[in-house]
Amino acid sequence: MSGAALTSAMVLAAGLGTRMRPITDHTPKPLVEVGGMTMLDRVLAHVTAAGVSRVVINLHHLAERVEQHMQAHPLPPAVELRYSDERAALLETGGGVRHALPLLGDAPFWVANADILWLDGPGETALARLAAAWDPERMDALLLLHPLETAHGYDGTGDFHWQADGRIVGRRDGQGRAPYVYAGVQILKPELFADTPTGAWSLNVIFDRLLAVGRLYGVVHDGHWFHVGTPDRIAPTSDQIARLGR
Repeated sequence: MSGAALTSAMVLAAGLGTRMRPITDHTPKPLVEVGGMTMLDRVLAHVTAAGVSRVVINLHHLAERVEQHMQAHPLPPAVELRYSDERAALLETGGGVRHALPLLGDAPFWVANADILWLDGPGETALARLAAAWDPERMDALLLLHPLETAHGYDGTGDFHWQADGRIVGRRDGQGRAPYVYAGVQILKPELFADTPTGAWSLNVIFDRLLAVGRLYGVVHDGHWFHVGTPDRIAPTSDQIARLGR
């Protein structure tokens, strides 16, 4: 399947952003500016450049601020914007995608966290590389991964083990470490959600299910990836982006 078939993207923008307080008491984390641009706008620029015709944004925390921002910064005319409203209850990542399925259509789609920041590598864009690697015969989900050792501002212990044929083969080892971080962008098949519950739950449920049957794959990012989890990471990340000329 070519990237042209990936026409829908879900952008996860509903989270509380508790580690970014006090900023997120009045500004949703996706609207925090890093390097002169909100994280939401950066993600939207990536997915619209990938050729999607529909973007779905889920809403919960300070939902009206996100709506106001999108009114002031509309998507390109060829891209339809829809909202998946979670104001009644925050549904986490898995529950949020499941709730939005009627808006996303029946084909595989992009899912991107709205509070991440990456710069593409020297060749194809990260999303173009994911689209080129997407093979629905072999995989049910394809994740963008980033090497733990070069993840800017990340103080965690990684998420996954990955092998050269693209398959993700496990989570953290006995020492609680893994060499690759989930970078917050993926391609998913809608049928993955057929037997999942309503309510709040994490996409980790699906990842673990696919790990068990060898259907979870990844592409390793060849550009820069930044973790901006707390207020003290905004200024240094902005400085790094400026030095990179991006």
